[in-house]
This record gives sequence, structure tokens and C-alpha cells, in this order.
Amino acid sequence: MSSSRPIDRFRDIIGNIDAIVSYTAGMSRAVFMADNKTYDATERCLSRISEAASKLGLLAEELAPNQPWNDIRGMGNWLRHGYPRILKETIWKTVTEDLASLRRDCESAIEELERRHSKQRRDDDHGQS
Repeated sequence: MSSSRPIDRFRDIIGNIDAIVSYTAGMSRAVFMADNKTYDATERCLSRISEAASKLGLLAEELAPNQPWNDIRGMGNWLRHGYPRILKETIWKTVTEDLASLRRDCESAIEELERRHSKQRRDDDHGQS
């Protein structure tokens, strides 16, 4: 599910990461490479992650500066237009090496957005008193 709210876009990223983790749980590299359904599902989730990252714009860098957002956004183009060059090894490496960190940083971004939203509500409530 996609949303225009930044907090929901970060949740979209987490949801797609969780789907990938579920799809690939217990898989070895060799099994993943041979399982076209799981590969295709993983590729689709990565595409949705890229789309959500693109729609977050500079807020992504602000709230999760340790992530390679340009690469995350670029992966969508790579997946859409470069599939003859896509190596399953690159997808596997992304799944096994990069997603846990991205998930943690997205969780932190959500916490920060919730904190900001709560502060804004408190400030608004005090301004109306």
C-alpha cells in the first residue's frame, strides 16, 4: 500500500523489507538463485522500496542519512530498464547485506516523525488555549 504521507512511505519500505525477509527466510544463496518465484517477488518488493524512497525526496536523507538513498532510488530504474544486466547476485547481496540496516533506519525515521507530530500537536494545543 502506498501513501503520500512520509511516515507511511517509511512504513511501506519496512513492509516490503519484511515481505522480502519472509520470502527468503532460511534460503541459501543457491536456493534463492534457483527459485524464480522468490526472485521475482523480491525484485518487485525492491522496486516498491525504490518508489517509496523516490517519493520521500530529501526527507529520506534528513531522517536516515546513513543510507545510500540515491542508490536505493536508482535501483528502481535499474530494475525497470536494465533487467538483462541485473545479476541475481546483486539482488541477493542487497537482501542479505543492506535491508536490515535500511529497516532500522526507517524505524528511527518513523519515531522521529511521530515525535515531531506529537510536538506539533502540543504546540498547536498550547497556541489555542
